[in-house]
Amino acid sequence: MRKLLIGICLGLVASVAGADGVENKWRLEFSGNAESAGRIVLALAPAQGDPIRATVDVPYGRAENDVARDVRDALQAQSGKRYSVEVDDGEDVLVKKHEGERDFVITIVENSVQGVRINIGAE
Repeated sequence: MRKLLIGICLGLVASVAGADGVENKWRLEFSGNAESAGRIVLALAPAQGDPIRATVDVPYGRAENDVARDVRDALQAQSGKRYSVEVDDGEDVLVKKHEGERDFVITIVENSVQGVRINIGAE
């Protein structure tokens, strides 16, 4: 059942990526500390092509700046040289496409970490 739900979510991400919601740069703003252990799963979906999934296991008590760094590391590891991923202002993560790559959209597939909020917006 879980794999079915993840597949549906990724399918929705892919369909959104075909819409006007794709951009060349996104900001993920993290706020709040981890009041529970949990997992954050993000999907980065280019306008055409397969989405990239990044999963971060977050321990209880992790501060927002540390969560942002963990997400940066996971996104960079999964996206390789296709995208630039960096931390900005401690609690924000900027994701930018490299020249020649397609515009993309980032969505939250799962956030089971109590207390950690993620706001995603185009830059």
